[in-house]
Amino acid sequence: MSKTKNWIKRFAMTCLFFMALGATFQSISGVKAKTLIAQFASAISSSKEVSGTTPPSLEDAFDWSKYPKHIVTATGYTAGYESTGKRQNHPEYGITYSGVKVKRDLFSTIAADLTVFPIGTILFIPGYGYGVVADKGGAIKGNELDLYYETVEDVYKHWGKKQVEVYVVQNGNGKITEDQLQALNEDKTLQVFRQQYISSEKR
Repeated sequence: MSKTKNWIKRFAMTCLFFMALGATFQSISGVKAKTLIAQFASAISSSKEVSGTTPPSLEDAFDWSKYPKHIVTATGYTAGYESTGKRQNHPEYGITYSGVKVKRDLFSTIAADLTVFPIGTILFIPGYGYGVVADKGGAIKGNELDLYYETVEDVYKHWGKKQVEVYVVQNGNGKITEDQLQALNEDKTLQVFRQQYISSEKR
Protein backbone atom coordinates (compact mmCIF):
# COMPACT_ATOMS: atom_id res chain seq x y z
CA MET A 1 0.00 0.00 0.00
CA SER A 2 2.83 2.34 0.91
CA LYS A 3 4.48 1.58 -2.46
CA THR A 4 1.33 2.65 -4.27
CA LYS A 5 1.16 5.87 -2.26
CA ASN A 6 4.80 6.60 -3.00
CA TRP A 7 4.25 5.99 -6.73
CA ILE A 8 1.22 8.32 -6.77
CA LYS A 9 3.17 10.95 -4.86
CA ARG A 10 6.09 10.76 -7.32
CA PHE A 11 3.78 10.94 -10.30
CA ALA A 12 2.02 14.01 -8.85
CA MET A 13 5.35 15.69 -8.12
CA THR A 14 6.56 15.00 -11.66
CA CYS A 15 3.37 16.51 -13.13
CA LEU A 16 3.73 19.57 -10.88
CA PHE A 17 7.38 19.93 -11.89
CA PHE A 18 6.54 19.93 -15.61
CA MET A 19 3.64 22.33 -15.08
CA ALA A 20 5.96 24.68 -13.18
CA LEU A 21 8.58 24.31 -15.91
CA GLY A 22 5.97 25.14 -18.57
CA ALA A 23 4.76 28.18 -16.62
CA THR A 24 8.34 29.42 -16.15
CA PHE A 25 9.11 28.94 -19.87
CA GLN A 26 5.90 30.75 -20.80
CA SER A 27 6.65 33.72 -18.54
CA ILE A 28 10.23 34.04 -19.86
CA SER A 29 9.64 33.48 -23.59
CA GLY A 30 6.05 34.62 -23.97
CA VAL A 31 5.32 31.42 -25.89
CA LYS A 32 2.44 29.38 -24.54
CA ALA A 33 3.40 25.88 -23.45
CA LYS A 34 0.42 24.49 -25.38
CA THR A 35 1.78 26.07 -28.59
CA LEU A 36 5.23 24.62 -27.97
CA ILE A 37 3.80 21.15 -27.42
CA ALA A 38 1.74 21.42 -30.61
CA GLN A 39 4.82 22.48 -32.62
CA PHE A 40 6.88 19.66 -31.14
CA ALA A 41 4.18 17.12 -32.02
CA SER A 42 3.97 18.56 -35.53
CA ALA A 43 7.75 18.27 -35.97
CA ILE A 44 7.68 14.61 -34.87
CA SER A 45 4.82 13.92 -37.28
CA SER A 46 6.66 15.62 -40.16
CA SER A 47 9.84 13.65 -39.51
CA LYS A 48 7.84 10.41 -39.61
CA GLU A 49 6.27 11.42 -42.91
CA VAL A 50 9.65 12.28 -44.43
CA SER A 51 11.19 8.98 -43.35
CA GLY A 52 8.29 7.09 -44.94
CA THR A 53 8.18 9.00 -48.21
CA THR A 54 8.52 7.30 -51.56
CA PRO A 55 11.55 8.18 -53.68
CA PRO A 56 11.20 11.14 -56.04
CA SER A 57 9.95 10.46 -59.54
CA LEU A 58 12.44 10.22 -62.38
CA GLU A 59 11.15 13.57 -63.62
CA ASP A 60 12.37 15.22 -60.42
CA ALA A 61 15.45 13.12 -59.74
CA PHE A 62 17.62 14.25 -62.66
CA ASP A 63 18.40 17.40 -64.60
CA TRP A 64 16.92 16.48 -67.96
CA SER A 65 17.71 19.90 -69.48
CA LYS A 66 21.27 18.73 -70.25
CA TYR A 67 19.95 16.23 -72.81
CA PRO A 68 18.88 17.06 -76.39
CA LYS A 69 15.10 17.35 -76.59
CA HIS A 70 12.44 16.77 -79.22
CA ILE A 71 8.74 17.54 -79.24
CA VAL A 72 6.92 14.43 -80.39
CA THR A 73 3.40 13.10 -80.67
CA ALA A 74 3.29 9.94 -78.61
CA THR A 75 0.54 7.33 -78.74
CA GLY A 76 0.07 4.29 -76.53
CA TYR A 77 -0.02 0.89 -78.19
CA THR A 78 -0.19 -2.80 -77.25
CA ALA A 79 1.06 -6.04 -78.78
CA GLY A 80 -2.55 -6.93 -79.57
CA TYR A 81 -4.57 -7.04 -82.77
CA GLU A 82 -5.93 -3.52 -82.28
CA SER A 83 -2.38 -2.09 -82.57
CA THR A 84 -0.38 -4.60 -84.60
CA GLY A 85 -2.94 -6.70 -86.47
CA LYS A 86 -1.45 -9.80 -84.78
CA ARG A 87 -3.27 -12.19 -82.47
CA GLN A 88 -1.68 -14.21 -79.66
CA ASN A 89 -1.35 -17.33 -81.82
CA HIS A 90 0.71 -15.39 -84.41
CA PRO A 91 4.38 -16.52 -84.35
CA GLU A 92 5.60 -12.89 -84.18
CA TYR A 93 3.10 -11.73 -81.55
CA GLY A 94 4.83 -9.42 -79.07
CA ILE A 95 8.09 -9.41 -81.02
CA THR A 96 9.45 -6.04 -82.09
CA TYR A 97 11.23 -5.16 -85.33
CA SER A 98 14.56 -5.43 -83.46
CA GLY A 99 13.74 -8.97 -82.35
CA VAL A 100 13.28 -8.26 -78.64
CA LYS A 101 9.98 -8.89 -76.90
CA VAL A 102 7.76 -5.96 -76.02
CA LYS A 103 8.25 -4.88 -72.42
CA ARG A 104 6.74 -2.38 -69.97
CA ASP A 105 9.36 -1.74 -67.32
CA LEU A 106 11.68 1.00 -66.13
CA PHE A 107 13.10 0.82 -69.67
CA SER A 108 10.15 -0.02 -71.93
CA THR A 109 10.14 -0.89 -75.61
CA ILE A 110 8.82 1.84 -77.89
CA ALA A 111 8.37 2.30 -81.63
CA ALA A 112 9.69 5.23 -83.67
CA ASP A 113 10.56 6.45 -87.14
CA LEU A 114 14.01 4.88 -87.41
CA THR A 115 15.32 7.74 -89.54
CA VAL A 116 14.72 10.04 -86.55
CA PHE A 117 15.42 7.68 -83.64
CA PRO A 118 17.43 4.58 -84.65
CA ILE A 119 16.96 1.21 -82.95
CA GLY A 120 18.61 1.27 -79.52
CA THR A 121 17.99 4.97 -78.89
CA ILE A 122 17.11 5.62 -75.24
CA LEU A 123 14.62 8.41 -74.61
CA PHE A 124 13.25 9.75 -71.38
CA ILE A 125 9.53 10.44 -71.76
CA PRO A 126 7.98 12.43 -68.87
CA GLY A 127 4.96 10.60 -67.51
CA TYR A 128 6.06 7.31 -69.08
CA GLY A 129 9.69 6.70 -68.12
CA TYR A 130 12.59 5.48 -70.21
CA GLY A 131 11.76 4.24 -73.68
CA VAL A 132 14.15 2.14 -75.76
CA VAL A 133 13.47 2.25 -79.50
CA ALA A 134 13.04 -1.40 -80.47
CA ASP A 135 10.25 -1.21 -83.03
CA LYS A 136 8.96 0.71 -86.01
CA GLY A 137 5.51 1.18 -87.46
CA GLY A 138 4.20 1.84 -90.93
CA ALA A 139 2.12 4.77 -89.66
CA ILE A 140 4.93 6.32 -87.59
CA LYS A 141 6.49 9.22 -89.47
CA GLY A 142 8.87 11.89 -88.25
CA ASN A 143 8.56 13.01 -84.64
CA GLU A 144 6.07 10.35 -83.61
CA LEU A 145 6.37 7.56 -81.08
CA ASP A 146 4.34 4.55 -80.01
CA LEU A 147 4.72 3.75 -76.30
CA TYR A 148 4.15 0.15 -75.26
CA TYR A 149 1.51 -0.77 -72.67
CA GLU A 150 0.35 -4.25 -71.73
CA THR A 151 -3.39 -3.68 -72.23
CA VAL A 152 -5.74 -1.39 -74.11
CA GLU A 153 -7.18 -0.30 -70.76
CA ASP A 154 -3.70 0.85 -69.68
CA VAL A 155 -3.28 2.82 -72.92
CA TYR A 156 -6.49 4.77 -72.36
CA LYS A 157 -6.09 5.13 -68.61
CA HIS A 158 -2.43 6.15 -68.51
CA TRP A 159 -1.59 7.71 -71.84
CA GLY A 160 -3.83 7.82 -74.91
CA LYS A 161 -2.22 10.31 -77.28
CA LYS A 162 -0.12 13.30 -76.19
CA GLN A 163 2.30 15.84 -77.51
CA VAL A 164 5.28 15.69 -75.20
CA GLU A 165 8.87 16.88 -74.90
CA VAL A 166 11.25 13.90 -74.80
CA TYR A 167 14.96 13.77 -74.00
CA VAL A 168 17.58 11.79 -75.91
CA VAL A 169 19.61 10.00 -73.24
CA GLN A 170 21.58 7.88 -75.70
CA ASN A 171 21.62 7.64 -79.49
CA GLY A 172 21.02 4.18 -80.87
CA ASN A 173 23.43 2.25 -83.07
CA GLY A 174 20.76 0.28 -84.92
CA LYS A 175 20.43 -2.70 -82.60
CA ILE A 176 19.17 -3.77 -79.17
CA THR A 177 19.23 -7.24 -77.63
CA GLU A 178 17.28 -8.93 -74.85
CA ASP A 179 20.43 -8.98 -72.72
CA GLN A 180 21.02 -5.25 -73.19
CA LEU A 181 17.41 -4.45 -72.32
CA GLN A 182 17.57 -6.67 -69.23
CA ALA A 183 20.83 -5.02 -68.13
CA LEU A 184 19.23 -1.58 -68.42
CA ASN A 185 16.26 -2.66 -66.32
CA GLU A 186 18.48 -4.23 -63.68
CA ASP A 187 20.83 -1.25 -63.30
CA LYS A 188 21.32 -1.11 -59.53
CA THR A 189 21.49 2.68 -59.43
CA LEU A 190 17.97 2.95 -60.84
CA GLN A 191 16.15 0.19 -58.92
CA VAL A 192 14.66 2.73 -56.52
CA PHE A 193 12.59 4.04 -59.45
CA ARG A 194 11.73 0.74 -61.11
CA GLN A 195 8.69 -0.18 -59.07
CA GLN A 196 7.04 3.12 -59.99
CA TYR A 197 6.79 1.92 -63.58
CA ILE A 198 6.31 -1.83 -63.44
CA SER A 199 3.47 -1.45 -60.94
CA SER A 200 1.88 1.80 -62.11
CA GLU A 201 -0.50 0.10 -64.56
CA LYS A 202 -1.47 -2.57 -62.01
CA ARG A 203 -2.91 -0.10 -59.48
